[in-house]
Amino acid sequence: MTETVKRGPRGVLNMTEGNPYKMIIRFALPVLLSQVFQQLYNTADTYIVGKFLGTGALAAVSSSGTLIFLITSLFIGFAMGAGVAISRFFGAGDNEKVSKAIHTKVAIGLISSVILTVIGVIFTPTFLRWMNTTEEVMPLAVQYFRYYFWGIITNMMYNILKGVLNSVGDSKRPLYYLIFSSLFNIGLDTLFVGVFHWGVWSAAVATVISQGVSCILCLVHLMQKGHVYTLEIKKIRIDMEMLKLIIKYGIPSGVSNSVIAFANVMVQTQINTFGYQAMAAFGTYSKIEGFAFLPIMSFTLAITTFVGQNLGAGLKDRAKKGSTFGIITAVVMAEIIGLIFYFLAPFLIALFDPTPEVVAMGVTQARTEALFYCMLAFSHTVAAVCRGAGKAFVPMFVQLGIWCAFRIGYILVIMHTLGEIRYVYTAYPVTWSITSIIFLIYFLKSNWVNGFDKKELSQ
Repeated sequence: MTETVKRGPRGVLNMTEGNPYKMIIRFALPVLLSQVFQQLYNTADTYIVGKFLGTGALAAVSSSGTLIFLITSLFIGFAMGAGVAISRFFGAGDNEKVSKAIHTKVAIGLISSVILTVIGVIFTPTFLRWMNTTEEVMPLAVQYFRYYFWGIITNMMYNILKGVLNSVGDSKRPLYYLIFSSLFNIGLDTLFVGVFHWGVWSAAVATVISQGVSCILCLVHLMQKGHVYTLEIKKIRIDMEMLKLIIKYGIPSGVSNSVIAFANVMVQTQINTFGYQAMAAFGTYSKIEGFAFLPIMSFTLAITTFVGQNLGAGLKDRAKKGSTFGIITAVVMAEIIGLIFYFLAPFLIALFDPTPEVVAMGVTQARTEALFYCMLAFSHTVAAVCRGAGKAFVPMFVQLGIWCAFRIGYILVIMHTLGEIRYVYTAYPVTWSITSIIFLIYFLKSNWVNGFDKKELSQ
């Protein structure tokens, strides 16, 4: 027997009611703003380090994104499976299972954090050598990564707790918390690097401290009594039945994340062979590209939550209507940002490092990829539909085949035959386009709204 959900405090959004377009926008806009601040959060290290410590330090920090994402991607994707379960049971009105899913998710996050700390601290030099990190950059990169991974629990648990709020439709509070911690991070970066000149390691410390602030703010809110998502310390444990369901949804998402991360690391590895200036250019481009990715991320989260809640409530037509709207909106927004980036690339790259070689390589990459952001948006949003519909294996196999196997093969052939860095950049638009064609066929032809097993709601 399920309970009738008490919708809880202001901010929790029941996406099974009201105009579906307004619901998606209402959820996506705070996420978009929070992603802006998240990107500022991530970019602050790069900008301040490049400004005060030079190109070598910039290269060390710039290479961090792909490696950190590789190491954490499986666990973050696994946690996404718990998010799908939470949104499903919330849509179905089952408070008890919402609570079990939340406490299981938090337990998984704590265990994952310990594992990631050990892996990151011990194996950082090994990972960097595998990525062909140059000797000039290696000591600084090791410093940055090790300090970051000593505090990886703050990053993991913030994402876990934020995901709980997002799953029940609350995208505003994570925004408020992130705004505060982002500004705090920028202040600490400026103080540690710009004023104290403590070195590249202090940028990692500033990030860890700021992420800890976000984590604490989320935790304090979730521990308030009387809400459908209330977190109680004594209940944090792994419920085996819920774990099975989370595995069902989470393993494909985790593998998809790992696939993307591994392919990006392979690209970074090839970029690193061109020297530290190429590393700085690639890292700087990636930070700026992160802003283009913001509407994609905001609408993927909105779509996954919307589809999950509505299919959990049995509203298939509403799930179709809302997902179509979300996909189109994300594609249009991403392409507009891509056009802006295409024309402003020289100025934006030079903000981080005015070295002519760095600017030239960064601009080349931007003008190779930016006009194809619409394809990237389409692929990610359809993948979000699949995850919300309980068909996460579909994007997993597509991304494994195209974004991993094909992309890596393509780059190896390009490097062997042409050997120029500008051709490495083409791997992204080529694989985005192929994936978009496959996802378009799937979205139009498959019966994805039947991805959720209704028995899971009644067990």
